[in-house]
Amino acid sequence: MTDLLFRGGRVFTGSARLPGAPLYPAYPGSTGPDAFAEAVLVRDGRIAAVGAEADVVPQARPGHETVDLAGGLLTPGFTDAHIHPVQAGLERSKCELSEVFGLAAYVQKVAVYAKAHPDKEWIDGGGWDMAAFPGGLPHRTQLDFVDRPVYLIQRDHHAAWVNTRALSIAGVTAETPDPADGRIERDPDGTPSGVLHEGAMDLVGLLTPRPTAGDVDAALMDAQSYLFSLGITGWQDAIVGSYAGSDDYFPAYLSAAGAGRLRARVVGALWWDRTRGAEQIEEMAERRAQAGGLFSAGSVKIMQDGIAENFTAAVIEPYCNCGPDQRGLSYVDPALLNGYVTELDRLGFQVHFHAIGERAVRESLDALEGTSPGNRHHIAHLQIVEPSDVPRFARLGVTANLQPLWATHHLQMDELCIPYLGEERSSWQYPFADLVRTGARLCAGSDWPVSSADPLQGMHVAVNRTEPGGSVHAGYPTAQTPFLPGQSLDLATVMAAYTAGSAWINHDDEAGVIAEGNRADLVVLDRDPFELPSKEIWTTEVAMTFAGGDAVYERHA
Repeated sequence: MTDLLFRGGRVFTGSARLPGAPLYPAYPGSTGPDAFAEAVLVRDGRIAAVGAEADVVPQARPGHETVDLAGGLLTPGFTDAHIHPVQAGLERSKCELSEVFGLAAYVQKVAVYAKAHPDKEWIDGGGWDMAAFPGGLPHRTQLDFVDRPVYLIQRDHHAAWVNTRALSIAGVTAETPDPADGRIERDPDGTPSGVLHEGAMDLVGLLTPRPTAGDVDAALMDAQSYLFSLGITGWQDAIVGSYAGSDDYFPAYLSAAGAGRLRARVVGALWWDRTRGAEQIEEMAERRAQAGGLFSAGSVKIMQDGIAENFTAAVIEPYCNCGPDQRGLSYVDPALLNGYVTELDRLGFQVHFHAIGERAVRESLDALEGTSPGNRHHIAHLQIVEPSDVPRFARLGVTANLQPLWATHHLQMDELCIPYLGEERSSWQYPFADLVRTGARLCAGSDWPVSSADPLQGMHVAVNRTEPGGSVHAGYPTAQTPFLPGQSLDLATVMAAYTAGSAWINHDDEAGVIAEGNRADLVVLDRDPFELPSKEIWTTEVAMTFAGGDAVYERHA
């Protein structure tokens, strides 16, 4: 195998950047383990040397191939610690609304899609934004121009917008009760208005046509190619199981891994069915044993609450202007949660929590008291964290799984969150810097297709706490007003979260850091974001991506 020599730019090694991270030895001539290197040599898919050009270049064997960084930056491959790639791949093949905004644009996209697919029994897809509608709520009648049932998942995947025909087919009427883990939005007379929250999505979603095994495989391959183009060489699929009208994609991962089509390293977070109890743990252990190759399934996803925008995020004090009893939902009874987590931890599972509201964060931390840090448990989203709970992450050895793109003044934040959270609680949102100051480990992800999968966009927000210039909300009046700027991170710290931190969460200890002996999962950036004004970080793009030393993406002019 031909040696690969990377030179002509800088190298972000990613070592020793995160609290608790293992220390890697400094390369000869460097000033410390965090210093930037100048060159990297790859041999047989692994890092053979890293350091100054004068030390690395002579080690390349005759006939080696040189990759000219052209003044850009070489980084470890990015790992997305919370993502839904198969669902995203399927949505890319359906009625996709995420690239437009507003009722008129949505209606036009649906109309064009329906006309282009006259044989489709249902019009399904997703990507609509709650902020495009008064109170965050569209209406069924806005989709009644379509002569077929319509089912469109909200961008956050916590609600669905349906038309009257879809409700009729599903038999959802004024008499239909809300499920225990969801809510049917209703008109004043009790008639379903066309928005189904959380568990209520299944009332219609389970009736939509099921994708074939071929459809799912194609979606996974499409997503993998797209993620390679963003420098992502590994990920944790945050829901592997049946949820909210989506099928179980475990077989697709097994098939792709077994056939060698899966080139990224993937951990599947097995979905905790909140309608069941401890009896499902044995089934999860069986699934874990079935996984193999580049796909493992040693994580369990527990969604402890919903989202703030529809008041299903679990909060301690009631939401403002919503009545004295509106405190959101704890999907798993905290009295039972502790026992479930204790057993999962005993069996060596990692627990991957979804927690948005401060009560859900606290319940998750409480459940993780006394668990083994070696299982690398983590809590994702962390929109609201009560200040006294911030130091508990480091004390308990729990990693904070950040989705940085959400920490800005975007429409949903300013119109559907802050007014209902109140001033004090709003100031507790996305406390990235406080987590670092108190010694917490960090990892990072996107929640794609909820938001962009591009790690560089997320890094931009973590540093600036403002919308990237190319985002759908970039023109919003307060988009460039920093959101709680005291919680900003420096670029090196957040880049390490997307590399070393997320690889660590995936138990992938041979990736995430450019160090001798590690696997050559590498990304060539077209410019060095450390040399840019912070407001321009988002303009950085991926030029090449390598997985195990093999080029899996190359940008063409």
